[in-house]
Amino acid sequence: MDYKRMFDKIFPEFPRVRANDPVTSFEAAESIKDVAPQHHQVIFDCLKFYGPLGKDGISALTMLDGNQVARRLNEMKVIGLIQLTGNTVKSNSGRNEREWQCMHSD
Repeated sequence: MDYKRMFDKIFPEFPRVRANDPVTSFEAAESIKDVAPQHHQVIFDCLKFYGPLGKDGISALTMLDGNQVARRLNEMKVIGLIQLTGNTVKSNSGRNEREWQCMHSD
């Protein structure tokens, strides 16, 4: 599945910033626009292979740091790639975090 093309087709102007955000937020959004679809694919593939996981579990199994994973999870939920399981799992710090799973298998 070509996530970048699918993502761009569904949300060509995905709002990573709000109109009243500082200029640094707009700069950050611009810098990630080509990398985010790659992160989506890595996260999706991880969930597809390993099954439901929390943010820290995904981070531990990929080359993405926790912040990168956290930023992409809601985007992926909005475009229909993943969903919450309704369960929680323990984070690296022992706190509860939401568990995610793939919505598609191909």
